[in-house]
Amino acid sequence: MKLSFHGADRDVTGSCHLLEVRNRRILIDCGLFQGSQELAQQNAGDFGFDPSTIDLVLLTHAHLDHCGRLPLLSKRGFRGQVITTAATRELTRLVLLDSAHLQEEEARTQSRHGRRRGEDHPPAPLYSIPDTLNLLDRFGATAEYGAPLQLADDIRATFVNAGHILGSASILIEAGHGSEARRILFSGDIGNTGQPLLASPTPPANADIVVMETTYGDRNHRPFDQSITEFLDAVSATLARGGNVVIPTFALDRAQEILFILRQGIDRSQLPPGVQVFLDSPMAIAATEIFARHAECLNPAVSARFADGGDPLKLPNLHLTRESADSIAINRISGGAVIMAGSGMCTGGRIRHHLRHNLGRKESAIVFVGFAASGTPARSIIDGAKHLRLLGEDIPVRASIHTINGFSAHADQSELTAWHSRIGGCRRTFLVHGEEETMKAFAGQLKGQTVAMPGIGDQFDLS
Repeated sequence: MKLSFHGADRDVTGSCHLLEVRNRRILIDCGLFQGSQELAQQNAGDFGFDPSTIDLVLLTHAHLDHCGRLPLLSKRGFRGQVITTAATRELTRLVLLDSAHLQEEEARTQSRHGRRRGEDHPPAPLYSIPDTLNLLDRFGATAEYGAPLQLADDIRATFVNAGHILGSASILIEAGHGSEARRILFSGDIGNTGQPLLASPTPPANADIVVMETTYGDRNHRPFDQSITEFLDAVSATLARGGNVVIPTFALDRAQEILFILRQGIDRSQLPPGVQVFLDSPMAIAATEIFARHAECLNPAVSARFADGGDPLKLPNLHLTRESADSIAINRISGGAVIMAGSGMCTGGRIRHHLRHNLGRKESAIVFVGFAASGTPARSIIDGAKHLRLLGEDIPVRASIHTINGFSAHADQSELTAWHSRIGGCRRTFLVHGEEETMKAFAGQLKGQTVAMPGIGDQFDLS
């Protein structure tokens, strides 16, 4: 048994791990590198293995940094099967088709600019919509939480709920039988316990070897209840003074979580019952519809509400804005609206138009509920910029700015440590999906372990 690392190694993006068991080559995740231009350039490079030799891909969840290079894998020769949960399968289709569309648009834009400079070789997208459709045809067996899947005569995989986003899973791979069996557990991304929408992560089974994410391995989050209170207070105060609340929103999980919290605020009379809420993101709307179909991933209380015919994500005055014309019409509303739109870091999408109309109004508020990377417009606003360049205009920042920490979908140091402590028989742990200093801090929490922090391309014999 051999294990090699090809992404999210001493970094938090591009997850990709290759397990070789006898004559089977099993890839766990195949994500995009995101962030700096240097990282993004790695996407078009060599995978570090021949895609045509991969028999199976086991996909932990639908975030781009875990699934985003799958169409390229297929384009370069992968002819095996992709296995994941039913919810992840639906969300991955949504995410990858959107990614392909954006890449095609970016290639066309660069081509136009290149022609103006007299360049003869237009850039090609990393992959296209047809490439993505070809990949989606490779999705095969569907994994159910807790039910072992036979991958080969003596290789089994069991997906357990990771509680990170809808459909997310940790994956236990068992090879061999009886006392000779080897068990290796891939954490994927681990969520927080006690989330309002999703079920808490399932305690992991016994495993000899663990490959574990460490995104927040060096810190603890703010208590979730405090974040909800701060969020609802910011919304209520803004509505009371006649302004709009603009929320840059990530389409998967965060948008649905905010809808749920807004619904709670209305039900508990913390927000006015007639508040107008606009979900101005076709991807977030589609993802919200997928939530209702997957009770197996949800908090039991939320699942019961769906089973009884209710919808905890539906507000009395919720407007699902799919068409561009309807999105533009929102900007005629001067006050009393909650506007949720992508992208979460304000780098593109419809949120730019809503910022253009509200950022300069002191009665309005911009509420950030997610991570904002350095160099993004969201980070500039959070860091106190006095003006922001938007759609060719310099917009003054007069709106109140709120940054609500505590909504992270990733487990913090305490929860990661508790998750690992429940694994019986673990003797060796590989830390991935974290910055190097964060990994070092988390490694200090693991007692009695052989701990490795592999670099990209590193290979280990697990025999």
